[in-house]
Amino acid sequence: MAVSTMDSESGRTPQTQATLTEGHHSLLSTGALGSRLGSDGKHYVCGSVAAFTNIVVTFPIQKVLFRQQLHGVLASEAVRQLQRDGLRNLYRGLLPPLLQKSTTVAIMFGLYEDFSRVLLERAERVGYGVPELVTRSFAAALAGTAEAILTPFERVQTLLQDHRHHGRFNNTAHIFRTLLTEYGVRECYRGLVPILLRNGPSNVLFFGLRGPIKEQLPEASSQAGHLVVDFVCGGVLGAALGIMFYPLNVVKSRAQSQVGGAFQPCREVLLTVWRERGGSLAMLFRGAHLNYHRSLLSWGIINATYELLLKLL
Repeated sequence: MAVSTMDSESGRTPQTQATLTEGHHSLLSTGALGSRLGSDGKHYVCGSVAAFTNIVVTFPIQKVLFRQQLHGVLASEAVRQLQRDGLRNLYRGLLPPLLQKSTTVAIMFGLYEDFSRVLLERAERVGYGVPELVTRSFAAALAGTAEAILTPFERVQTLLQDHRHHGRFNNTAHIFRTLLTEYGVRECYRGLVPILLRNGPSNVLFFGLRGPIKEQLPEASSQAGHLVVDFVCGGVLGAALGIMFYPLNVVKSRAQSQVGGAFQPCREVLLTVWRERGGSLAMLFRGAHLNYHRSLLSWGIINATYELLLKLL
C-alpha cells in the first residue's frame, strides 16, 4: 500500500495505456470519465462500511504484527510490549487506519467498478478488440494506484504504533502538524514507493482471482451460506496476497518509522533489513504467519460484509 515511482512501475503503465489507446481515441477519454464516474455510489459505501467493521475487529492483531515487522521480534514479545504499553494504548493509532482503510477500500471497490464500466463501454463503442481481462486488470491497477494518495494515513499509523515515538507524538493531529510544519508535505509520503508496488499488482490479482476462486467453492443456498462462501473466498485470497507482498510491507514499515533524513530507495531499505536480520529469509518473513491469519480474517470480513451490503442496497 517517497516521491518517485520505481522503474518497473513507470515502465509498465505506459505500455498498458498504449494498448488502450489508438489513433486519436482513448478509453480514458475525459468526457467518458466525467459522465460515468460516480454514477452509482453503492460500491463506495459498501467498501467503506466493510473496511470500518474489519479495522475495529482486527486492530489489536495489526499492532502485534506491526511490532514484528518493525523489530523482527516473536509474537510473544510483541504481545508483551503491548501489555507494557497498557490497555489505554492498545487502540492508540486507531484513527488513521480507520480513516485510511475505510477510504481506500471504498476507492478500491468503487473505482474498480467505475473504471471497468467506463473502459468496457468505451471499448465496445469504438470497436476496439481489447480483451475484457486486460481492461479489468487495467481498471484494478488504476484503482490501486489511486489508493496511494492516502499514504499519509499509513505514515501516521506507523508513527503512532511505534513505541519509540510515544513520547514525541500525542495523536494523529499532532503528527500531521509536526510533519507538515517541520518537514513539509514530502515527509508525509515517505514509503510511497512500496505502497505503489503493493497496491497495483495486488488489486489486479484480487479482482482477477476473486470470481474464479468463488466458482470453485460449493454453491450456497442460503444467506448464511453466501456469507460463508464470500468470507472464505476473500479470506483465502487476501491471506495469499498478504504473504506474497509481505516483504514490501516490511520495507514500508521500516521506511515510515523514520522521521526526517534522507529518503532511501526500496532496495536499500530491504538490504538494510536483510543484513540486520542476518540474511535470513525466515527472519525477513517474521510475523508473516500472523499476517496470514490477520489477512484471512480481515479480507474475509471485508469481502463478506461488502457482498452482503451490496445485496441489501
